[in-house]
Order: sequence, then structure tokens, then C-alpha cells
Amino acid sequence: MSARRATAPAGGPRLQGLAPLIPRHARLVVLGSFPGEASLRAQQYYGHPRNHFWLLLSALWEVDLVGMSYRARLAELRRRGLGLWDVYESCRRAGSLDTAIEAARMNDLDSLRRRAPGLVLVAHNGGESARSMPLVRALGLQAVRLPSSSPANASWSFERKLEAWRAAFASVGA
Repeated sequence: MSARRATAPAGGPRLQGLAPLIPRHARLVVLGSFPGEASLRAQQYYGHPRNHFWLLLSALWEVDLVGMSYRARLAELRRRGLGLWDVYESCRRAGSLDTAIEAARMNDLDSLRRRAPGLVLVAHNGGESARSMPLVRALGLQAVRLPSSSPANASWSFERKLEAWRAAFASVGA
């Protein structure tokens, strides 16, 4: 990654990301960058109420994931063979923006094949995650960059995001 991320910033605690949620039978993994503040507080992937992630999946699968408990959402993801993880294991960051990530440590992306032997596609949720596409492709996996589901990605309408996400999911029958 960049030199900006290679050195520790002055002050601030090291933030620890979330554990991977990758069922062994996963054919698709959505790979984010690092959880935002709301997600870290809740200890839930895509925990910010304005993030479009759960709305996008609800529209794709025609299931009201937003109305479900987090535990039920994860059960639905597992049932459908969808995994979630992030590029970074830990970092220092003030706020939730990817541009503020410093001193990032990568997750063990090499373990993706071991975790999900039938994995076909890694869908990178946003630009920061997509920076690791060469690493994912070196594992022999297909990789695609999706428009970020973050509320900070206001230049993409929900409908435009949904169209891109639909194409990626359809390519692996998810």
C-alpha cells in the first residue's frame, strides 16, 4: 500500500477490525476496507444506519434484511454462501473515512482459498478495498470493484449502486 500507511501516526489508539464471516461454502466474498466507527461500536459489519449495504442485499435478494436482527442477517448470508471481511485487520484512524486510515495492517487475504475452497469472486466494496485487487487476483480469484455502499459515496445513487452490485452477484449466481 502507500507510504502514508507504512508509518504510525502520532497518537491515537490502534483500532481492531471485525472477525471474518466466511462460510466454507462461500462462492462470493464482499471485502470492505475497515469498519467505520458505528460498526466498531456495534461490532457489526455495515453497522451505520445510512450505509446502503443491507439495503442493497435486501433489494438483490428480495428479503427484508434491514428488518432482521444482525444474527438473522448473518444466517441469511451464510445460507446464501456470501462472506464478509475487510482488507485491513487493524489501523489508526480518526473518524470513519478511508482517507484517514493510517498504519494499516493487512488481513491474511492468502487464507481466502482455505476458508472457502469454492470461492469464485471477491467483490471489493469501494476504492480503498480495491487497492488489494492485485493480491486477490494473484490467488487465482476473480475480483471486481463495486461502488462503495458507504453514505460517504454520495456521487452514486442507490439505483446505480444496485445495478453494479446486481451484475457482480449475478455473475456467481448469488
